[in-house]
Amino acid sequence: MFDIAFSELILVAVISLIVMGPNRVPETVRSVGLWVGRIRQAISSAKRELENEVGMEEIREKLHNEEVLRNINETKKDINQELEQIQMSSRNRTDL
Repeated sequence: MFDIAFSELILVAVISLIVMGPNRVPETVRSVGLWVGRIRQAISSAKRELENEVGMEEIREKLHNEEVLRNINETKKDINQELEQIQMSSRNRTDL
């Protein structure tokens, strides 16, 4: 999501230590962690609601069912072709 290197994290940590002091840094880190968690939860909740509204699961199921049906039809065609070949070869043998 973010392209932050380890050296950049160290730089941010040093600057925050200087600006806030060693006593407030742990409290601030906990606070930021809580906010990040809340934001992630809100985003995932919104995503779930949107998928439910749009009916994404139903669309996925329909697409899956169509794919299975296509595979069945292709297999049916292959089997029919093989049967035709077997029938033709048996006719050729009886003709001899």
